Amino acid sequence: MAKILMETDLKDIKFLRRGKVRDVYGIDDYLLIIATDRVSAFDVVLPNGIPNKGRILTQISIYWFNQMKDIIENHIVATDVKDYPRVLHKYKDILEGRSMLVKKAKPMPVECIVRGYLSGSGWKEYKKSGTVCGIKLPDGLIESARLDEPIFTPSTKAEEGHDINISFDETRKIVGDDTANKLRDTSLKIYKKAREMAEKKGIIIADTKMEFGIYKDSIPNQVRDKIQDSKNQEGKLILIDEILTPDSSRFWSMKDYKPGKGQDSFDKQIVRDYLLTLDWNQTYPGPKLPDEIVEKTAARYREILGILTG
Repeated sequence: MAKILMETDLKDIKFLRRGKVRDVYGIDDYLLIIATDRVSAFDVVLPNGIPNKGRILTQISIYWFNQMKDIIENHIVATDVKDYPRVLHKYKDILEGRSMLVKKAKPMPVECIVRGYLSGSGWKEYKKSGTVCGIKLPDGLIESARLDEPIFTPSTKAEEGHDINISFDETRKIVGDDTANKLRDTSLKIYKKAREMAEKKGIIIADTKMEFGIYKDSIPNQVRDKIQDSKNQEGKLILIDEILTPDSSRFWSMKDYKPGKGQDSFDKQIVRDYLLTLDWNQTYPGPKLPDEIVEKTAARYREILGILTG
């Protein structure tokens, strides 16, 4: 089995934070984001990871960031280690293929979710109330149904770190009217373009989550994505974090798609399904994954990378 990177330790580089998957460092005016092979389920990082998961997530993100440049600028400065500051070159074996040097942007306090199909928490809410994040949908829809039009369903994080679905009106109160409109419109444009591209390769993008940030630079005449809002400092809205990966999106096979039930996803569903067979209370520490589950999950990630970017 390939070597698995669970965490990094770049001793002479300023360490900033460790997320569920990514380690983040500060260097000069930039951030260095490294995608490890950690895998989490039910908000718990598991003790063993998925080989090359970080590289696959990074390569898929880079692919989609490049595809969306005509819609909005993104945070990428460089993805090839030879283009990084010289002090990072000695870490090439760790960084190559799984890292990005990016602009420092102030993350928006809302996460932007677009749903094209009725699944997950959206399906659970619809069964109860006929709505998704307060948006009224037609009666009689079934699980995994394609929606007539994609819907924008933002979320924000509570202090304990769990996502909380919010309405568009609540988004306006948090970020201001102009920014909320731009977040919604840009998210929908990205989703529609990605969906069309993925469908040509036999993949359904059921839903996806993306993040934006405000970036202040000194380059004049960058008018297209400039915003000035009562809730935010003046700056440019850019796409940050990751985009359209198996960790932030639900990818389904078009040929296997059968509405009326849950669908198999190109993601860590294999891990979640296995954990649900255990007597585990979904709190830390998580159980170690068997080699068979690790390899099946790794194969699923490799498969979607090949389909989307091949």
